[in-house]
Amino acid sequence: MAYADRSGNTYEHDDLQDRVLKYLYGSMPGRVLIKQLAKPWVSKLAQILLSSGLSRIFIPFFIKWKKIDMKDYENKKYTSFNDFFIRKIIRSRRIIDQSPNHFISPCDGKLSVYPIGRDTRFMVKNTSYTLRSLLRNRNLADHYEDGTLLVFRLSVDDYHRYCYIDSGMKSKNFRIKGVFHTVNPIAHETVPVFKENTREYTILSSRNFGRLLVMEVGALLVGKIVNYHEKAYVMRGEEKGRFEFGGSTIIVCIEKGRVIIDNDIMENSMKGIETKVKMGEKIGAAI
Repeated sequence: MAYADRSGNTYEHDDLQDRVLKYLYGSMPGRVLIKQLAKPWVSKLAQILLSSGLSRIFIPFFIKWKKIDMKDYENKKYTSFNDFFIRKIIRSRRIIDQSPNHFISPCDGKLSVYPIGRDTRFMVKNTSYTLRSLLRNRNLADHYEDGTLLVFRLSVDDYHRYCYIDSGMKSKNFRIKGVFHTVNPIAHETVPVFKENTREYTILSSRNFGRLLVMEVGALLVGKIVNYHEKAYVMRGEEKGRFEFGGSTIIVCIEKGRVIIDNDIMENSMKGIETKVKMGEKIGAAI
């Protein structure tokens, strides 16, 4: 999978996480295996292990494997691998752009941009979706027709805390419980990833960019979404929440005529290339 940085350098990256998902959902043996992995006791066992003191032994190996610069993060003793996974970054390493008309990234990750049409399909982890199928809410999906959809893909080595894009009043959190479909070994139809995973969204009536829909999608099996606020007035750059262990995704829907995304990101997306972005940096501007 190709991605580019904001300086224009392009990289080919074979993501282990995506290869595993592709195998699980794209092959008959994988679909048989995921039927077993999807059982609640498997997820519970994985969460217990990752939150136990024993899991600390994985931390140094993970840092070395993913070449993580720990100087970027608060200096502390981690009690478990999950405690390490939700580590906090030093504030000076993620400056929040406070220019009112600048649209910022809510997280670290690799960004793809899609126009929203009623039947437009967008790709996430080798699976295509319409906005209606993602939200399970036709009226809400139709509200964003002709707008813009942003998909931020977080790998396991990314910073897994995320912030508010702008100041404004947010709604309560709407949670869509994950559904594990029965896997038929005879069938060759791939089961969409989002229909397997729990997701949570809120509507932010923002000061500068209209009504933004922001959705977090938990990682396969062990991922957990932790949002801090229900209905409240929030501030740009304020921490909105975090993902516990697993690669994750954040999706943002923008109304028609509200924001123009930066040229380099749009050009990359049209070529099928993701753009690497950081939390708080400008990725677009109000129209």
